[in-house]
Amino acid sequence: MKLALILLLSSVGILAGAQETAAGLKMEGRVAFTEGPAWNAENGNVYFTDIENNRIMRRDPSGAFHVYRTPSGRANGLTFDKDGRLHACEGGREGGNFRVTRTERDGSITVLTADFGGKKYNSPNDLCIDSAGRIYFTDPRYGDKGNMQIEDADGKKVEGVYRIDPDGKVSQVLAHEVQRPNGVAVSSDGKFLFVADNWNDAPGGNRKLWRFDLKGDGVVDAASRKELFDWGNERGPDGMCVGPDGLLYVTAGLNFASDAETATKFKAGVYVIDPKGGGKKNFYGVPEDMITNCTFGGEKGRTLFITSGHKLWSLELPE
Repeated sequence: MKLALILLLSSVGILAGAQETAAGLKMEGRVAFTEGPAWNAENGNVYFTDIENNRIMRRDPSGAFHVYRTPSGRANGLTFDKDGRLHACEGGREGGNFRVTRTERDGSITVLTADFGGKKYNSPNDLCIDSAGRIYFTDPRYGDKGNMQIEDADGKKVEGVYRIDPDGKVSQVLAHEVQRPNGVAVSSDGKFLFVADNWNDAPGGNRKLWRFDLKGDGVVDAASRKELFDWGNERGPDGMCVGPDGLLYVTAGLNFASDAETATKFKAGVYVIDPKGGGKKNFYGVPEDMITNCTFGGEKGRTLFITSGHKLWSLELPE
């Protein structure tokens, strides 16, 4: 009876979500829990993380799935640099391996940073790279916060944003300007840093998308913070990417309420946000509540790959 009820609820969820489903959305396949998609133009593969199985996967042009790297340090966000090397935020609880790594073209792993000032990170989550090769990554802590080590001068715990310079120097670029940073992206012209602020412990936390001015030397102007979108008490922004049109494609929303988040106004899917402050421009619904991240790829660069729950989706957008 219990199994039947679960199957019934699952079917109801799919039907409810289908009312918001974007036309042309295609399910590419499923694993345990998908995150962090990244496109590799060299081989036409999209890479993504399967967090629960501690591995990085790739989907080839034929649609087949392959294991690219395991163990992955329970990697989350991924991105490629201009030299075709895969960078990953590793938030693995096993052994406290909270770090940012680069997988070299020969398959070897280079650890770019594993601590800040001798203190372990909370759990590196997502990252992006600007045109000068500077890496920006977020360091939230979801779950137990008892062993967080990074603090400000007053002893307050910090869930911050960091920058790794090409020479390896690591700087904390944002601290309490955000409550819990998740997704991060740099504008195409390098003038702005976008940060998803998703504090979902209880009602009342930030579920907002922020924009910060980014200087030519990679310095973030913390005082320039501008709110681009607010999901209120619903599931806030997770991952994001900048589209070929310069707009922000942000994963957020729920089809069913949780203990800390309502689900009346913002359904699960990809929200297209104007980076200039013009609000929501479009929405692509996905019939899965735990929508996590997205990236663009494909032959024309207009295929939106979306990770949510245990599925990888694709959506070809019109030119």
